This record gives sequence, C-alpha cells and structure tokens, in this order.
Amino acid sequence: MDQANVLIIGGGVIGCSIARALSAKWDDVFLLEAMPKLGTGASSRNSGVIHSGLYYPPGSLKARHCVRGNRLTYEFCASHGVPHRNCGKLVVASSEEEAAELPKWLDTGRANGVENLRIIDRAAVRAREPHVKGYQAIEVPSTGIVSSEDLVKAYARVATDQGAHLVTNAKVDRLESRNGTIQITSAAGEIETRCLVNSAGLFADEVAAMLGSKMSEHKIYPVRGEYCEVVGAKRDLVQGLVYPLPHADGLSLGAHFTRTLWGNLLIGPTARYIEDKNDYESNRETMQQCARRAKLLVPEIDAADLVPAHSGIRAKLAPPPRSGAAEHHAPGWTDFIIQSDPEFRNVVQLIGIESPGLTSAPSIAEYVAEIVGQILG
Repeated sequence: MDQANVLIIGGGVIGCSIARALSAKWDDVFLLEAMPKLGTGASSRNSGVIHSGLYYPPGSLKARHCVRGNRLTYEFCASHGVPHRNCGKLVVASSEEEAAELPKWLDTGRANGVENLRIIDRAAVRAREPHVKGYQAIEVPSTGIVSSEDLVKAYARVATDQGAHLVTNAKVDRLESRNGTIQITSAAGEIETRCLVNSAGLFADEVAAMLGSKMSEHKIYPVRGEYCEVVGAKRDLVQGLVYPLPHADGLSLGAHFTRTLWGNLLIGPTARYIEDKNDYESNRETMQQCARRAKLLVPEIDAADLVPAHSGIRAKLAPPPRSGAAEHHAPGWTDFIIQSDPEFRNVVQLIGIESPGLTSAPSIAEYVAEIVGQILG
C-alpha cells in the first residue's frame, strides 16, 4: 500500500492551493480528485472575482482569509502568468433608502483592513459607469477578476513541480482510522496517510461522515447560482464590476454585473436552494426574470439582450428557510469551518467553504499548513 505524509481529498482551487503550500514543506503529498479534471466544480463555476473582504464580520475566518488572500492572489497571478485584472468594483445603492446602508458596509470593510474604500455620489457613479442607475456607491479599488480555471491549473502546476502527486478519477469510497493513520480506498487504489485534509467542497460533510466524524453534523445545503450573458451592443453597457447591496439574509452578495477578462458581460449569480448537489440545469431562471433583476441597476437591459450562461453550486451551511411554520427564519450568515477534527486529530476538516473561497485559497492554504505542521510535528 502506498504511504503519504498528507493526503488531500478534493482538487478544487482550495485543495490545489493546499497541495502547493504543503508540498513546499513535506514530501509525499497526495491529492485525490473524483472528477476527470481538477477544478470543475464551484472553483470554475463562479464570477471569477478577487474579493476585497468588504462584507464579512470582523474577526471571522472569511474576513481574515479574504483580505489576506486578496493580496496573495494578486501576487501569485503576477508571478505565474495567471490572467487577471485589478478593475475595482462599485457596490451600488439605487435609492436614498439603500444609501443609508452604505456607511455600515464601509465601516465593516475598514475594520477588516480593506484599504482605500470611499462612498461616491451619483455623478461619480455615472462618470465611471454611465448606464448604471445609482444614488450612491461604495468604490472598492482592491477588487478584481481572475481566470479561475487558469488559477486552479497554476496552483496544481506548482504543487506538481514541488513533488506533489495529484490524481484525478479518484473518487474516495472508504475511510478508516487505524493505528494513528487514515486508510483511504478510492477508485485509484488504496493509500495510507499520516494526515488527511478534507477539502471536498460540496461533499465535505459526506467525507466527514465516511470517516465517522461528528463534524458531519455540519450539513451542507447546496445553493445553485445561475448566470446569464448580455449579448449584442448592450454588452458594453457595463465596463467593470457592479454589485447591488448584499442580500439581508446573508444568502448571497446579490446578482451583479461582471465584465470578464474576455469582454463578455455576465449577470448573476442567483441564489436558490436545491436538493441535488449535481443539479446545475433543471428549472433554470428565465431571461425575463434575469432582465427584471438586471433592470434594478441597468434599466436598458431587456430579456431579448440575454442568453443563459453557466451555473454553479455553493456549499452553504445555513439551512433553507422553513415555510409555513411559526418558527420561520432566514438562512443567515455562516463562517468557514477549518480545524483539526476533535475525534480524529490527524484529520483537518474544511466544511462550508463557499465564496470568498477562490480569493481566500492561498491564505486558507497557509492556515491549513500550520495545522498540518502541528499534526506531523
């Protein structure tokens, strides 16, 4: 049986970034990915935004890793030729009532260490984005966009160059703790590891359950986000990143406009709870529904200007609202879970890693490397 110092389950952007960080310190680092290619789940089905850290409660893991990950992501992209652009973004209040919320988000961002934030007026919004309907906006200079697929490939390439073994088509079927090690049975064979890192994304709770860990009680609820694309002449109505105010229930940052690195204009994502973690396409939103949402920020957009684009699924830890019950509640905000397992001390669990996971990846990798160092000694 093959032996590893560390084995990572999950070859998304987080897993590949962790493989890069760990292989710089230890030999015999393995990564198992169930799919034929790395990064084909949430890691490549997103907006490709390098987030700033504006929205997350100060002191949270999301705030900490997003702010540090923002800087590390720009540095990594510049060093390894990953296509990206530091374009900044606007968080737009479309009315005087919404504008009253902007100082709260400004204070949160500043408390998290996000630099050079400011509130701009209607004229400044128009000067930057002439077709955007905005009363005021927060200008966020540190936000950008990146080719998420190229970012995953670059993390994987560096990890491989450092000696890590990244194996695809390797769905994990069985985990067993035995004599201080973890025995893994996968489609690629059997392997024994001194330390296991669960970075399985949407399926992280299922991997924890496979081990028999009580951390599987942190159930993942899949939330699908759908995108549409603006086509024709109106694709030039927005030049950068334009966001509405985030959802009050913490479910989403809201459907926003993204000018991609290739000049496409995307609107999305939506946010809807689904049952099947692999259901990317059924009962998708109509272009009429997408247009109604788009018009809140850019009134000139019509359904005829839109076509369906990709969709992605987020690993939410908050359950859906209960309908028709006295205890009806909103989903609410949840933080990343990143820790050594209380029952299995040689296992690092990453559960509920959703946005801003793409941005946070290199900072999360540093954090996991610290935990792994305590395990391996």
